[in-house]
Amino acid sequence: MNGSNRIMDRALEEARAAATRGEVPVGAVIVLGGEVIASAGNRTRELNDVTAHAEILAIREASAKLGSERLIDADLYVTLEPCAMCAAAISFARIRRLYYGAEDEKGGGVDHGGRFYAQPTCHHAPEVYSGIAEQQAAAILKDFFANRR
Repeated sequence: MNGSNRIMDRALEEARAAATRGEVPVGAVIVLGGEVIASAGNRTRELNDVTAHAEILAIREASAKLGSERLIDADLYVTLEPCAMCAAAISFARIRRLYYGAEDEKGGGVDHGGRFYAQPTCHHAPEVYSGIAEQQAAAILKDFFANRR
């Protein structure tokens, strides 16, 4: 198993943990220099905070660890295509590469919706790689929402 798959497996674990907490199952992991420096799952309901998406929480954790709002040379792995808010945060943090699993045709902000990184006002666009563990990520989401109905 290559490094990307191992890291995405950890993001999938964060997504499953979020589902167990009753949160939309999205997980994120930030890697710098081959080392995981932050990981998180959604906590919007737990924290009563609409900004507590997995990506935002992981960025906050990594920034606190590094003592910097810039995460230059860091890579973010997330189980679902980031929304516009998270895409903006990824840009502002200057994350180098974004790897995501499942596409989000309704709420995505990277390859769907507003396509944040394609906007002329976007100052930094990470390299984007989609479809990483896509089937597993999509299955976690599908199961979560099927159990809610």
